[in-house]
Amino acid sequence: MKVTQSQPAILLLEDGTVFKGNALGKIGTHGGEICFNTGMTGYQEIYTDPSYFGQVVVNTTSHIGNYGVVEDLEAESSSVKISGMVCNEFSPIHSRKTADDSLQNYFEKAGIVGISGVDTRQIVRHIREAGVMNCIISSEILDVEELKKELAKVPPMEGLELSSQVCTQETYFLGNPDAEKKVAVLDLGVKKSILSNLTDRGCYLKVFPAKTSFEEMKAWNPDGYFVSNGPGDPAVMPYAVETVKQIVDGNNPTFGICLGHQILAQASGLSTYKMKNGHRGLNHPVKNLVTGLSEITSQNHGFAVKMEELKAASNVELTHINLNDQTVEGLRRTDKPAFSVQHHPEASPGPHDSRYLFDNFVGML
Repeated sequence: MKVTQSQPAILLLEDGTVFKGNALGKIGTHGGEICFNTGMTGYQEIYTDPSYFGQVVVNTTSHIGNYGVVEDLEAESSSVKISGMVCNEFSPIHSRKTADDSLQNYFEKAGIVGISGVDTRQIVRHIREAGVMNCIISSEILDVEELKKELAKVPPMEGLELSSQVCTQETYFLGNPDAEKKVAVLDLGVKKSILSNLTDRGCYLKVFPAKTSFEEMKAWNPDGYFVSNGPGDPAVMPYAVETVKQIVDGNNPTFGICLGHQILAQASGLSTYKMKNGHRGLNHPVKNLVTGLSEITSQNHGFAVKMEELKAASNVELTHINLNDQTVEGLRRTDKPAFSVQHHPEASPGPHDSRYLFDNFVGML
């Protein structure tokens, strides 16, 4: 069914709050964990980031869709990963001549249900106070009581393992086979721009599925290991924790980003927790405690490492801290060549303040 700008849609939150607006994307019903992203640009990069799998994204910038989409260049994975989208003003047409298609057609092809014409400032203020929760969007079921029954079927993000659903199912290679440095990538939901940052620095990559054993990765004889970003709850991923623990215990150079950071923390004996509201946007201030410099970072996470456990650990050092809420943004092992950050140094879109972390990792190989 073709969507029209006047077709009604409903956004229902888990606490019973209802917002009424207009349908966008595919006509249908879809739920997930609602979250908001404060980025002013880069909506296609957001929608294709595997870390958003299972989530409904509220774009806080007021106008979405006006520059269309570019199929490959601005995509972080091979498909749209979000469960739904919420915005204020939605443009079904685009003005950029180099775009491949409109965002409306892009969403229709991907089966994404969305809603526009709602007060996103009100929505963001509400979930900032109430905390993260599940929601459901529908442009086919307009009875709130019926929607509540559908919303009850949506699983909570806490306790959900999702990496194995979004990672590659087969190993593959990237970069120059004759490169001097070989990096084994544990794909928990990796972004294309992260892989590009490694190949641009002369690394030859072999990307492995999330549940690959250390023995299989080690058989390739890499110079170092990268543990990627991804979706879901790190506390229910013992398979990845065990693999990373074996990697680190073997004194192998190791770098983790986002979910990879949380997995490295768990492999080092630390715990993670679900945040009231995660960090998602392109302008989050982080301080590097080693250099004393601050960085403007791109972020997307709903879980974090427990600060009190990190500070009490004898073999882990806090390297980066979030200046908004003092949460853990980076750590390194003091007894092994391993480090990680919670934010996204590939930062595409966004500032490039943290790109040096890739240089540091390559320098360790």
